[in-house]
Amino acid sequence: MTRVGTRKTLLYGVIMVDWQSGLRDGYAEVGDQRLHYVEAGEGPLILLLHGFPEFWYGWRQQIAPLAAAGFRVVAPDLRGYNLSSKPTDVAAYETDQLTADIYGLIHELGADSASLVGHDWGGTVAWQTAMQHPEVVDRLAILNAAHPRKLSQGLHHPDQLRKSWYFFFFAVPDLPEAVVHANNWHFFRHFLHDANPPYTAEEIDRYIEAWSQPDAATGMINYYRSSVRGSQRKAEAALRPISAPTLVIWGQRDSYLGPELAEPDNDDVPNLDRVERLPDASHWVHHDEHERVNQLLIDFFAPARPADNR
Repeated sequence: MTRVGTRKTLLYGVIMVDWQSGLRDGYAEVGDQRLHYVEAGEGPLILLLHGFPEFWYGWRQQIAPLAAAGFRVVAPDLRGYNLSSKPTDVAAYETDQLTADIYGLIHELGADSASLVGHDWGGTVAWQTAMQHPEVVDRLAILNAAHPRKLSQGLHHPDQLRKSWYFFFFAVPDLPEAVVHANNWHFFRHFLHDANPPYTAEEIDRYIEAWSQPDAATGMINYYRSSVRGSQRKAEAALRPISAPTLVIWGQRDSYLGPELAEPDNDDVPNLDRVERLPDASHWVHHDEHERVNQLLIDFFAPARPADNR
């Protein structure tokens, strides 16, 4: 694991790390990947796993409140994003590779296990990590990311297929990269348009700089290519019941995932705490209602803290 220096402020591409705010910036060598992350706080480890088309910065409204509540909070850039490694081979984005990153990161951070929070693709990685490596997942919180079985079932219905059209567009070779670069990243910016309140111009600039990192567009798109090209029979055979206590938080105004996908099957998630539906929130539930989401997470993860810190 590699940490940066100790100056008060450091500029790393899209991030300004302010040491006086307690935000720390680092890198972890995990297998053949180098994962960038930011962290804050001390205590039981929580990993915040972002989705598409975000990066660690997507958790900017969660990091400080969770750290203040008594947790060590680490928000990595997933492989393919921002300052982490960006392999160009589609096979590098298979499920086993993505979950190995999280398993390895937990140990590189000096922990035996962690609680996971995942949104969108980060939620998919969190679901899969809890299935494949249950020994490293203490508690699991999912934000607007369908359980893999529910998503597979949903894609058999015309309404969800229409919502998920971009899955299949991104599976095409080469063309998506040309499209997403056009008009100052209009295609990627479109995915963020239904957040309420809207992303500010400064926030959008940070996303654009992250998307502009070499090979980042291909890395981000390869998640979809790998998903669409993979064997669905193999994916279904790999499903396992999740033993970790699980909370699902769902913005009901999601333009990309129907509300019927929020509730996982009991056999798949027998220790489901509940599904908390926020009727006025979009897919970007952690932005739209960040105070409510933060409190839900703090309350759910409270059992992981020492009794005298609750």
